[in-house]
Amino acid sequence: MSRAGRVVDETVSDEGVPVTAGNERVPPGLDVSTPNVARVYDYTLGGKDNYAIDRQVADLSHEVMPARAGARANRAFLRRAVRFLVAEAGIRQFIDIGSGLPTQGNVHEVAQAIDPKTRVVYVDYDPVVLVHARALLGRTHTTEVITADVRRPEAILGDPTVRGFLDFDQPIGLLLFAVLHHVNDDEDPVGVARRLRDGLPAGSYLALSHFRNPGDAYPKYAAMAAEAEKVFSENLGTGRFRTRDEIRAFFGDFEILEPGLVSYNDWRPDSQVAPLPDAMFHLALCGVAKKR
Repeated sequence: MSRAGRVVDETVSDEGVPVTAGNERVPPGLDVSTPNVARVYDYTLGGKDNYAIDRQVADLSHEVMPARAGARANRAFLRRAVRFLVAEAGIRQFIDIGSGLPTQGNVHEVAQAIDPKTRVVYVDYDPVVLVHARALLGRTHTTEVITADVRRPEAILGDPTVRGFLDFDQPIGLLLFAVLHHVNDDEDPVGVARRLRDGLPAGSYLALSHFRNPGDAYPKYAAMAAEAEKVFSENLGTGRFRTRDEIRAFFGDFEILEPGLVSYNDWRPDSQVAPLPDAMFHLALCGVAKKR
């Protein structure tokens, strides 16, 4: 198999019905014959809610780029951005789209450490995420989780749970961490981002991170981005590395806050920022912007 090849599943019966993943038991109804974005990311972050097919893709991606370090840095940026939005911007309600499987330092944990009344709605298209999130969250008046697809913004913003749980007369923090690079070009990611922004009240914020292809200015890293994109595309069907201008377009007319559109570690770093491989300073961008 080439470094950018497609993984081959060996966890299904002759009839194509998943039975085990190596020595791991598979819950009834869960398909582990193909890799899953949320589970791949969970493994990359060091989680346990994943299977052999997911680990193969994650390991393959790490062969062509420092994916693990990038995932951890992205998660650290999320925590810093949420702390800023609660402590400095006064945001008390969030929509986290593409939230993925629960891990340490979730949005509600970070936000509610500052203000326990902060409300968070987690959104993911994977029903497995819903099950895990509800098990983790239990009964609470400050968090909710729904199953929905980022490619259908109106369905998210108009969801009865979202409308009943959040106050759309007050600013909202919209979180799109490592999700829009899983919206393919023919699915109109710019339009998706615009429709989400348009549905937010004035004073809201958008925090976003995205894979980047640095282009001709950094040919070594551009080649790395192209190879990583091939790994993700062949195994997950998504995973676009976009240019700075393409990523900037997702913010529309929102005012991007200082320090601008930067690498993970360059967004308002604190004393806990871990060293980041040089490649990841070129292969991803992030930022936070405000709706006036």
